[in-house]
Formats: sequence, C-alpha cells, structure tokens
Amino acid sequence: MRYFFNGKIDKVNDLYTIRIPFNVWEVCKKRDVIEAELVLDNKIIECDLIPEAKGNYKIHLQEDDVSHVDITKEHKILLHITKSLIQINQNSPYSFDNPIRKIDGIDIIIQPEDGLCGQTCVAMLAGITIAEVISVMDCREWQATMGRVISALNYYGIDHSDVIVYTEGQKAILPKCCILMEKMGLYCHYLVHYDGKFYDSNLGIIPEYDMSKLLGYLEVKVD
Repeated sequence: MRYFFNGKIDKVNDLYTIRIPFNVWEVCKKRDVIEAELVLDNKIIECDLIPEAKGNYKIHLQEDDVSHVDITKEHKILLHITKSLIQINQNSPYSFDNPIRKIDGIDIIIQPEDGLCGQTCVAMLAGITIAEVISVMDCREWQATMGRVISALNYYGIDHSDVIVYTEGQKAILPKCCILMEKMGLYCHYLVHYDGKFYDSNLGIIPEYDMSKLLGYLEVKVD
C-alpha cells in the first residue's frame, strides 16, 4: 500500500527524518524497524521506518537521500510499505471484475453502538448489513483499522485506489466516492463521501463536512 502526505525534513546531527502522519501499527500491523521506499521530488529512495512510541514512526534518511531537495521546505511524500494489509482468510466469491454490487448510490446505515464505524462504511458501500461485514472482517468494536477496512473492500470486490491520501486538516478536493478518516481521540472515525454528501454512521446524511477534521481519505472507484 502507498501513503501520500506532505512532510517536513528535520535534521538532527547527520540524521534526516520525516514524521509519518498515521499510526503505523494500526494501519500496517507492522512493528519494529520497517523497510520501505519513498518518492521524494521524483527520486525513489530506500529507507527505514524507525519506531518512536505507540505506533508513531519516523522515516530515517541519509544526507545523500536529501541532497537534491531544499530541506527547509515542506515536500510531497509518497511512501510505499510492502505487505502492509491484513489478509482476510476467506475464499471470496467476489473480485474487482465481479463486485458484490455496482455503487451508484449509498443508503445510510446507523451503527448500533460506538466503535463500528469502519464496519458500517464497508456495509454501506457493499449494500449489506453490518453483521455480515463483521463476520468477514472478524473484528469487534474499535478494531476496524484502515488496513482491515481495505481488506474487506478487497473481499467484496470493491475497487479502490492503492494510495491513502493524508490531508491533515488541509483543504482537499474529494473524489466522487471515498472513505474519510478523522481523528477521534485515540481512534479514527470513518465515514463515506459519495457525490457531494457525507454518510456518517453516527449523524446520518450530512450535506457539509468540516475539512479541518479530516485526517485523510481512500478513494473508492465508481463509474
């Protein structure tokens, strides 16, 4: 999976680092030092992700890696972490060529209790019940990380971008259909955007959204 965000290069002695704007444990289910690669101003760089604490990581770079850029400015970062998705160990009858349904509209579903927003987003996109999604995702309240959500989309044949875009409260032009992530305490809250409306499993259908709350989004491909 790839992750797109704006990053500032910090220098401490001879080491250059870039903060990663998401919890790597939650999204990728990986720990310890992680090998990755990034694109920085059109240059592909192999790098290590070093843990700080509680899932927070920084990208560690060498002087040669950043010699072509102005480190005083913010840069667009495309980070690639291989094998960073949770695999759902079930044989799926669906595929991107044979999805569970064609997404041409969204029916709102209100989650029955807190902590099921990720499962509810998948249910709204797939056009099925939350209970059906939970049985596939095999996770309870507050356990539906973006990695699990993406794996569930794959199971149901719901095509999506292979890049998660992190906006961190900045203005963004959203695609026609996407899953939004907003920070809510220690967790993320997920909701669906479709054709200019926002489908929130807590609030129902809302016509406008405060983009300053947005952490990032994943595009869901629709015609």
